[in-house]
Amino acid sequence: MKTNILIVSLIFLIFFVISFLTNILGPIIPDIINSFKLSLGMAGFLPFSFFVAYGVTSIPAGVFIEKYSEKVIILYSFVLALIGALIFALFPGYAIALLSLFLIGIGMAMLQVAINPLLRQAGGEANFAFNSVMAQLVFGAASFLSPQMYSYLVQNVHTDKSTVLLRILNHLVPLKLEWVSVYWIFTIVALIMVVIIWFIQFPKVILNDDEKIETGYAFRELMKNKKVILFFIGIFAYVSTEQGIADWSSKFLQTYHNINPATTGANVISYFWGLLTVGCILGLVLLKLFDSRAILIAFTSGAIISLTFALFGSAEIAIYAFPITGFFASVMWSVIFSLALNSVASHHGTFSGILCTGIIGGAIGPLIIGGLGEFIGLRYGMLFLYLTLGYIFSIGIWSKPLVNNSTILNRKKEPNKAN
Repeated sequence: MKTNILIVSLIFLIFFVISFLTNILGPIIPDIINSFKLSLGMAGFLPFSFFVAYGVTSIPAGVFIEKYSEKVIILYSFVLALIGALIFALFPGYAIALLSLFLIGIGMAMLQVAINPLLRQAGGEANFAFNSVMAQLVFGAASFLSPQMYSYLVQNVHTDKSTVLLRILNHLVPLKLEWVSVYWIFTIVALIMVVIIWFIQFPKVILNDDEKIETGYAFRELMKNKKVILFFIGIFAYVSTEQGIADWSSKFLQTYHNINPATTGANVISYFWGLLTVGCILGLVLLKLFDSRAILIAFTSGAIISLTFALFGSAEIAIYAFPITGFFASVMWSVIFSLALNSVASHHGTFSGILCTGIIGGAIGPLIIGGLGEFIGLRYGMLFLYLTLGYIFSIGIWSKPLVNNSTILNRKKEPNKAN
């Protein structure tokens, strides 16, 4: 199949925007807490509002994608993101923030379901693995840049620095709420994406059997399988870990080390996502050399060690240790997901939908940390991450996939087949 360069490029852009909108929450949580005088428990409902949308939307979106075209789903996704960003930019407040994040979360969840089959169709099945990796690299680049944009805006809105953008934002953003400027940028980005999607013609996508989500017999059969539940918990644990660190590390550094969340704190989260992306690249190499379960055990051990240094080390150590934890978390999603799909013989599309529902861990994990932090302090609240990392570590021990990942070593051991 001929590659549709325009659509592939558009999908990469969509991955960039998803990440750009999604991973800003960690840097701005300290500002939201200070601006609206929130407790840690109340602040925990911010990521909850965003990621609970993934939990309630992933499977229905998979069903809708078969009824409506990808263009319609993607267009409505960005319209929801536009509405969510705009209402918060116009009416900044805690309750509006919860509604805004929920609407943006629904939009991002719908996009995640729609664009992967589209990428396979537009880029060709033979190039799907390569394009998927490229999409993750684009995703990581946006995760790195998003906190940098926040830092720039917070330091320059309502100052004597003058550019066209800053002059406009000076009129739109209330005093002492400079961080709200981020949501005006999101509004503009979402509006641009709506216009782009409206004018582009999409190819017709025929879903493979392993991309379809069935809510009837296949769903019931999978839910009877203990492995399905265990791997769902694995995805839940990973996203809890990822978002727990991303959402609370800046506030942790501010609380215990008096570090400015708008500068150093934002940089820490930026490098957390940057090193997570770098780790993905290294993970691709390692998966060609070693069993994925061994890699999962090794990287999870590294994450536990680096998290310990981050929580109990000095300010200088914590600034480096939190991003390094991101490096070690890099392979977890892909390894857990592949081990899960390789552990069942059929209904992979429905199983993928169930696993993606585990992204709701991004709602529950940070909420638990915030709630615990309210009573025993944020440092000890973040000890919850040892439970999630411990569970991920255990997957490397108890998982027994029907098919192991192909490595150079096990290919050499395969007997030669007769011609």
